[in-house]
Amino acid sequence: MEENVRQELDGLKQMMSNWKRGFLSWASPDGDNQHVLLEFTEEIQEHIYPYVTRLREAQHLNDAEAKEFMDYCYSQVDDLRDRLREVETDQSE
Repeated sequence: MEENVRQELDGLKQMMSNWKRGFLSWASPDGDNQHVLLEFTEEIQEHIYPYVTRLREAQHLNDAEAKEFMDYCYSQVDDLRDRLREVETDQSE
């Protein structure tokens, strides 16, 4: 992978981190946070996935690199889910 592509992916990771922080601020202590996860997932599907697909189609990423990056993206959804649960637990105590 070329350095400029790696920098692009690092920028996308930072953008997702910012999104995740923003979505975490939507956390409801009552545990009804499925909509937050859905919104975050939709952001990835609408903005990140098409970009990574274009990078793969332009042969800036191979299939394995694209899959690895998308796996990372969706692991961020799991991380947000865990963090939302922490907020719910902290608020209920």
